Amino acid sequence: MSHAPRSGLAAVSSALLAMSRHLEVRDVLKTIVASARELLDAQYAALGVPDDHGGFAQFVVDGVSEEQWKAIGPLPRQHGILAAMLHEARAERLADVRKDPRFEGWPKAHPDLVDFLGLPIRDGDEVIGALFLANKNCERPEGGCGFTEDDEELLGILAQHAAIALTNARLYERSRELTIAEERSRLAHELHDAVSQKLFSLRLTAQAAARLVDRDPSRAKGELQQVAALAAEAADELRAAVVELRPAALDEDGLVATLRTQIQVLDRAHSARVTFAGHGVKALPASQEEALLRVAQEALHNALRHSGAGHVDVTLDRRGGGAVLRITDDGSGFDPSAVRRAGRHLGLVSMRDRASGAGGTLTVESAPGKGTVIEMEVPGG
Repeated sequence: MSHAPRSGLAAVSSALLAMSRHLEVRDVLKTIVASARELLDAQYAALGVPDDHGGFAQFVVDGVSEEQWKAIGPLPRQHGILAAMLHEARAERLADVRKDPRFEGWPKAHPDLVDFLGLPIRDGDEVIGALFLANKNCERPEGGCGFTEDDEELLGILAQHAAIALTNARLYERSRELTIAEERSRLAHELHDAVSQKLFSLRLTAQAAARLVDRDPSRAKGELQQVAALAAEAADELRAAVVELRPAALDEDGLVATLRTQIQVLDRAHSARVTFAGHGVKALPASQEEALLRVAQEALHNALRHSGAGHVDVTLDRRGGGAVLRITDDGSGFDPSAVRRAGRHLGLVSMRDRASGAGGTLTVESAPGKGTVIEMEVPGG
């Protein structure tokens, strides 16, 4: 394996250890791709996770800049060589992918790939991904270069461990989602019991005060004082529940990772494409992180449930010492001024309250048939 910049058992061990360090699915995918490209000394590497509609739920590349990737356009479909790897579940090693009869061309901005090595990632009988590399880094006298049988064997070992890492990451995410759901259910039950009891007592006390107002004003005054005390206790119960409902993931993983995980779940659960990008955001005060998360959740709920959007894009970027959150959808849109006149509609008032409560601002841009952009900015600590 002398052709690789990092060769032998140490390089393989380094790649496998890197894959095992991550628990988030997206991070595992990125690590698999980067490890494969470095280990086999290729210019390009990619990994696609298939969806159930002839496309890819996730597609990660290494060796292509972010600007190039954006210029290439939408995620690829399952056709040509990619389809062969997914559906026939066997390795593909080609000296020149462009000469293969299944080759269907590249998008305009796509890099030109020549030698090609790809194989499926399998969990038992299920194909859970397709991993491929292109353009091996070596001299090409008269075009004579490409991936070898040793490369194919090495990538096969990497793919087996990639399947384990990816399956473990998925199980971890599902386990955490179930834990969060169970915790919310428990808190909802406790909140219902505690606040219901307080409100029941408050209602009875208020009724007693009403009966005493005319015939015993002093006793009625005492009952009204009790009403005030019970109302304060109910408010305390609600505040305590809200504090406890702060997502544990915010404290454990931070805002960017929490948003990425939740958006990946939404992307899998809805027909609309839901994407997320976070750039350079540092830790923010807890109140601001929670407000940003809640606004993102509310805006995503509106876009996915009510707008008919086919694509919802969420970005979180650093701005000064703070951050700006932007949720953009291509849905039906609405008239913000009409919504304001109608009162509390689409959760906009709640989102504005959360933004102002965290010392931030919220802006809404929308029009019928033009989609919606919701932007929230917070100043940081």
